Amino acid sequence: MRSVSEFSAEIAALYDRVQAGPLNPVWISLVPKDVALERAREVENHPEWPLAGKTFAVKDNFDVAGMTTTAGCPAYCYRAEKTASVIRRLQEAGALLIGKTNMDQFATGLVGTRTPYGACASVFDSRYISGGSSSGSAVAVAKKLVDFSLGTDTAGSGRVPAAFNGLIGLKPTRGLLSAHGVVPACRSLDCVSIFARNCAEAHEVWSVARGSDPADPFSREPRAGEGAAPWLCSDFRFGVPSREQLEFFGDHEAEQLYWAAIENLHAAGGEKIEIDFTPFRRCAELLYGGAWVAERLVAIKDFFNDHAGEMDPVVRGIIGGAAKQSAVDAYEGEYRLRELCIEAEKQWREADVLILPTTGTIYTHEQIAADPVKLNTNLGYYTNFVNLMDLAAVAVPAGFRSNGLPFGISFIGPAFSDEGLLAVAHRYLGGTAPLVEKCPGCVEVAVVGAHLSGELLNSQLTERGARLQKTCRTATDYRLYALAGSVPPKPGLIRDRNFRGPGIEVEVWAMPEDRFGGFVAAIPPPLGIGTVTLDNGDAVKCFQCEPDALSGAKEITHFGGWRAYMASIEIFNLGD
Repeated sequence: MRSVSEFSAEIAALYDRVQAGPLNPVWISLVPKDVALERAREVENHPEWPLAGKTFAVKDNFDVAGMTTTAGCPAYCYRAEKTASVIRRLQEAGALLIGKTNMDQFATGLVGTRTPYGACASVFDSRYISGGSSSGSAVAVAKKLVDFSLGTDTAGSGRVPAAFNGLIGLKPTRGLLSAHGVVPACRSLDCVSIFARNCAEAHEVWSVARGSDPADPFSREPRAGEGAAPWLCSDFRFGVPSREQLEFFGDHEAEQLYWAAIENLHAAGGEKIEIDFTPFRRCAELLYGGAWVAERLVAIKDFFNDHAGEMDPVVRGIIGGAAKQSAVDAYEGEYRLRELCIEAEKQWREADVLILPTTGTIYTHEQIAADPVKLNTNLGYYTNFVNLMDLAAVAVPAGFRSNGLPFGISFIGPAFSDEGLLAVAHRYLGGTAPLVEKCPGCVEVAVVGAHLSGELLNSQLTERGARLQKTCRTATDYRLYALAGSVPPKPGLIRDRNFRGPGIEVEVWAMPEDRFGGFVAAIPPPLGIGTVTLDNGDAVKCFQCEPDALSGAKEITHFGGWRAYMASIEIFNLGD
């Protein structure tokens, strides 16, 4: 980690490095060096800021006060009066903006070649594309010009460039990061995305950047339990399409790397579930084959009407196709999307996350020039459906082909699963320290008797989506009793601070917090939910007993737990 006290010297050296070569194709404009150095000196005085000492870049469809915004089209250029909300959040946390990066014009493309500022290339081989539309943002991070960057993602623009440059590409839940001050592609679908070199840094930036914004009508925050990832601290189920539904466009090495990644996921605690990819694929076809392309025209309608001839011809053709769409088409597309989401729900009932190739292959600049639309469509095979279905995704590296080109996979989950996806991706990539200490959006519940795994009431946990985290013991000052007359048989747990015993065996489960209230409401007296201290000092919710219920109860503390006690009864009965 860099020393914040040396930050201004590092910024000066960075500008010397960047300005020693041509600005394009990575950059479209830079923050003036003197402004950046002044900011760096301010950061040096505040090492406590969460992102102090971090540098970043933004795609040139983000507004920065005093700088021009081009959206990849010089004729569209204007000078911004205000800075985009998400950039302000990062700056207030101490991050230093270096400049604005190249992009596929009007964020229309997954290739990184639809720009008059020069096509970016993969950092691993200049003959191959960088991916787009957030091309410059990805390359700036991959070349270590900045620590992280912001892009946007409608169809995969925050994920494809990550795959082609060996990066983490976080596509958050729609609306979780404010898009106020960002030139939209499809406003109802757009996401601000994050490029970083590891999951920990992506998580750090996401934690700062997220938050509701009254200036963005699409901004939103999760309700209780919406971001729950109870599977994170246990074995997780990951969905994989059947081999017949996978497409690698003749790239056999990419296929081999994908199945190798699936094997590695088993080692990371995953259980493979085969899913039907059909509803996801059909949904992906709606993005450019349906009325959503009309949103791209809405974003720049006045400019398009007056300056279409000054646009990239491929982008002009795609956006101009919106003229063929009607309001009837829009409603029919929305109805079809709802149907496909319902079909996809069947798959989500089986899998916690989907694991897909980020792209099936990679193309050279020459190949893209020869067939720009079809090959771009191929790159969206595994990405185009994600925002339409209101999902979150994290693209991560997953090995290299024999020619040195990278391959990547994506972890995809329901809306607000961002943190859980980052954490499980971190585990897959070999992260030793957990990215998050507890399962996001969950309440930890310790159970001691009839709710244990395999016992009669365990379904009250599993039907609410709870997952077993661990088996452990309470602190030593707890006593356990077999309650008289309870059906089914149940124990009562009592704390006695003057007692020292073996500790009582418990299971700790993670339950989505929106399911916890119903679970508690179903508990009959004399039991209730309190807080128990575990043998490692952690405090979690747990079944506890009303003291007056101990009349007639049998103390079974010496057994160390309910299972051992019940086993002793079975042995006694067999002896009879």
